[in-house]
Amino acid sequence: MSASDTDAMRRSQGEPAPHSAITLNVNDQVRRLEVDPRTSLLDALREQLRMSGTKKGCDHGQCGACTVLINGRRVNSCLTLAVMHEDDEIMTIEGLGDPDHLGPVQRAFVERDGFQCGYCTPGQICSAVGMLAEVAAGWPSHATADVSAPRITMTDDEIRERMSGNICRCAAYPNIVAAIRDSAEGGPG
Repeated sequence: MSASDTDAMRRSQGEPAPHSAITLNVNDQVRRLEVDPRTSLLDALREQLRMSGTKKGCDHGQCGACTVLINGRRVNSCLTLAVMHEDDEIMTIEGLGDPDHLGPVQRAFVERDGFQCGYCTPGQICSAVGMLAEVAAGWPSHATADVSAPRITMTDDEIRERMSGNICRCAAYPNIVAAIRDSAEGGPG
């Protein structure tokens, strides 16, 4: 009998799955925890580390509410396992700023009223921070007018295309786009 067969038999008999000890670097803090190897990063953040800023929306990678930054790249934390990120730098909305010291994108969202109910806002902001880094690195999108240009022009269409993985049920999109444009241009916020 293989090890996976043994594990499956134990689980079918009501025995808990074996846990893995992992160390995560979240918001520049090393955190140690024990997780079922099947635990999503989203669930580890919310349920074990009690970081409720990252939201569980669809739990299928379709809404973007759970977006975090991993090594500077935006990732839907509901679609990745916590055990896969031991050597990575994970940044959540809590790591981008706090109410007394907002980050630039957070300030722009407040200035432009880029939220209504606010549920999608942490994912929107994390995605915007990652997206602005992609633009700074010169990564084109499907909406980039001139992929050979030395600098990408941040048009509203460019921002909408790049943020298309983040859904706002309240439809605050015009204000979200304005906040991101301000952040990209160093304007209000």
